[in-house]
Amino acid sequence: MSQLQCVVVTPERTEIDVQAESITVPLFDGEIGILKGHSAMVGRLGYGLLRIRTSGGMQTYFVEGGFVQVANDVVSVLTDRVVASSEINSSKANEAMQAALNMPAGKPDLVVVRDKAINRARAMARVTAS
Repeated sequence: MSQLQCVVVTPERTEIDVQAESITVPLFDGEIGILKGHSAMVGRLGYGLLRIRTSGGMQTYFVEGGFVQVANDVVSVLTDRVVASSEINSSKANEAMQAALNMPAGKPDLVVVRDKAINRARAMARVTAS
């Protein structure tokens, strides 16, 4: 099968660099699947599941926002944090939700931070349910 190159980069380092058959990324408003020959694009990531299908099987990761760029069969994912989905469980998702709900929200800028944390916790819960 035709191959794509998938590169996932955080501020600290390159976390993933693999050949893939298909890649599905969580956008802020849905998901997009990418195959070899996909047109060039840039998209804003949301919180959710990054799925990378390789010849060895499916790899899944939780990403925390960022951007995706597709060009010349290279999919570059730039994110603040990427975690193997197997490391996320319902207790971690519940803890994240409780921490988010306990955040102060007395000012507009604090509401934005709190809402972002709640959206992150909800996405973590969706990952544990799948």
